[in-house]
Amino acid sequence: MKVLAIGATGGSGRVAVSALLERGHDVTALVRNPDTAGSFGDRVTVVTGDAVRDSDVERAVHGQEAVVVTLGIHENPVRVRLRGPARTPLDVRSRGTRTVVDAMRRHGARRLIVQTSYGTGPTRDRLPARYRLMFRALLGPQITDTERQDALVRSSDLEWTIVQPVNLTDGDDDEATVSDGDVSSWAVPRRAVGRVLADLIDRPEYAGATVAVS
Repeated sequence: MKVLAIGATGGSGRVAVSALLERGHDVTALVRNPDTAGSFGDRVTVVTGDAVRDSDVERAVHGQEAVVVTLGIHENPVRVRLRGPARTPLDVRSRGTRTVVDAMRRHGARRLIVQTSYGTGPTRDRLPARYRLMFRALLGPQITDTERQDALVRSSDLEWTIVQPVNLTDGDDDEATVSDGDVSSWAVPRRAVGRVLADLIDRPEYAGATVAVS
């Protein structure tokens, strides 16, 4: 398939790109800074642009069959909570996802994989109290935006799957448990999540589903 990756230079996004290539997909990456995409090599088509800019996303989605979205704010969460993000809009998840959904509708792309966070949407009530307190204190505005993102995806008429990892780590393990909400642990390597994102492109039976990754 022709697959567009948005958020491709983040931890799980970068792994997803590599895993998509391993599976034989034709991958395009939308990135703000092309210098950060150097490790992709010639096998990935790099489009320079911003996920919250309609014209950039329109150009990137044209001709694609599927889109993987791993948008987020890759800055110190304490600084973001106190001062706001320095380089990324605070509402990047919902704004970027809305732009993607609109462009996919116009161009007839159907398959959408979106990474959000465990403890939002249908898993909100499954989050332990200690994590709910941390979310509220440290990540409140970002979680609120993730909830908006979740609602946008669910209200679309696309063949979407929402992927909700638990706490992300930088470990090397690429094994993960995928479920409809139950978790086997409270941490998962970004590497494992990236591979799940790529796997789901070829799993139409998960369309309209939310999966937890642990």
